[in-house]
Formats: sequence, C-alpha cells, structure tokens
Amino acid sequence: MEAPTVKDIVAARTRIRPHLLETPLHTYPALNQLLGAKAYIKHENHQPTGAFKIRGGINLVSQLTEDEKHRGVITASTGNHGQSIALAAKLYGVKATVCVQKGANPDKVAAIQSHGAAIIEHGADFDEARLNAESLAKQHGYRYIHSANEPHLIAGVGTMAMEMIERQIDLDAIIAPVGAGTCACGCAIAYKALSPETRIIAVQTMALPAVRNSWISGNIESTPPAKTIADGLATRQAFELPVQILRRLADDFTLVEENEIRAAIKLYAEKAHTIAEGAGAAPLAAAVNLRDQLRGKKIGLILSGGNITADNLRDIINQPY
Repeated sequence: MEAPTVKDIVAARTRIRPHLLETPLHTYPALNQLLGAKAYIKHENHQPTGAFKIRGGINLVSQLTEDEKHRGVITASTGNHGQSIALAAKLYGVKATVCVQKGANPDKVAAIQSHGAAIIEHGADFDEARLNAESLAKQHGYRYIHSANEPHLIAGVGTMAMEMIERQIDLDAIIAPVGAGTCACGCAIAYKALSPETRIIAVQTMALPAVRNSWISGNIESTPPAKTIADGLATRQAFELPVQILRRLADDFTLVEENEIRAAIKLYAEKAHTIAEGAGAAPLAAAVNLRDQLRGKKIGLILSGGNITADNLRDIINQPY
C-alpha cells in the first residue's frame, strides 16, 4: 500500500478523460471581498455524481483484474464515495454493493441506486457500515474497496489538483476537506511535486477530528460517534495511508465548527450562487477563520461536492449566521 506519485496522477488523467470533463475553477468578487484574498473555487459539485470522488472511482475500477470484476465489488460510504463506485462499476460492467448507515442521506442513497448498485443499510454511522462491508466481502468473496487505503482512489482524485495547477499554478495555499482524506492527499501529492511552495491546508469538522488528531500524534486515532451537517466528513476512524501522506505533505490542519460550516454553505449560495454540501463548504469556513493569515494571497478552495438535501439547504438559507 504505497502512496501514489505524481506520475500515477498523470496516468489516472488518461483513464478518466473519456468519462469526465474538467471542472471549472472560478473566482467570485463578493467572496474575495469577504475573505480579503483572491479565492479560486474548484467546482467538483459539477461532477456527474455531484462530488469529486468519481475521479478515484473510475481510476480504481478501470484497473480491476478480470477476476475482481467477476467477483464484484463492495464498499461502505456516507454517500459520495458510494456514488463514485456505483457509477464506475456501471461504466465497466461490474456488480457493485454499497453499505450505508441507517438513515443515510436519502438523496445520496437514491443516486447510488440509480447507477445500479445494491444498497445494504446497517449500523448507526459510517464506521459500523464499513465493518459490515468488510465482513460481507470475506463471506462472499467480493473485492472490498476501502474508502481511503486505496492508492488508485487517491491518484484519481489528484487529477483535480492537476487541473488547478494548469489553470492557476501560483496559488499561495490550497484548502481541502478531509473525511477519510483522499481529497487532501491527492491535492498534496500533485502540488508538492509541481508547485512545492503552495501551502496545503487540510480541514476537518471539530465534531469528528480523528484524522487531524492522527496528523498531530502520528498514531491512528479514533473519536466517539458524533453528528455533523458534513456527512462527507463523518469519519470517526483515521486510516493509515492518508495519515502517512498528510503527515508528510500537509503544511497545516485546521478544524471548523458546525455553525461555521452552515454559514459557509449559505455564503456559497449568496456570494457565488452555487450549492455546496457540508464537506464542500468546510474549506470556505476555514478560509473565513484564517482571513488574517490569508489576506492578500491567492488561495484555492476545494468545493468537493454539492449533494445536500433540499430540506437542509432551505433550513440553512433561512437562518442568520
């Protein structure tokens, strides 16, 4: 389980190019004024699954052996990773099963099913769903796809950063969200190889800071179960490969509160006229908190996904922050 390199990311671009268009990198005057910095937003909410993870899904599934394709794949997800594997499996004619927690985001579950994957609901949170997926993989011989300890996933996600580098190489900092960690890892690998002076800032929710705690301690940490508006960040167990990469390449790691994430979702709607889910809004929340140190700089914010339910979005828009 070796960390991918920038060469792996370049190869991944060739694999995903027939299936995915490059996503926009936009800047918005109203957001820039608020932040006191020039912010370039990477719109992964424009992906066909509404989130960045499809990049990694296609890169991984395209490289399965014939035996693995025959056996089928299984994974666990809070939603976006599951959509990624479901759609990638559909593209390559592979049977997919996705384990989700009970009460998972209904829009994301419906999207997974729309791509033909089977859904198994089990457990109170992502980590219990993950353990169920691992158990079922052993019972039935499926190829288990871990949500983080998969170099092909990380290399695929890194293609997002390659697109950013080609458009705007002179960014002073990139702020990327961390659930399991593939997004921030892909960005860090690409930027530290091609623009090493760009700072990589990872952000996690204060409700579930397992990866941030691991980044500090060097150990694989876990946290108690907790609720968060950012279901894409709802991982209470850190994993070896992302922690290894982030400890080596990330320059800083910050945490944001729940209301700060909600406020950032509203800011995206008001200032950029775009929809962000909680995980996608976390980098903007972090940028607001870090305004003093980012003032006058050029920064990249990874809007990792836009899969928020209409009810949640409506509630957030109607609240003052």
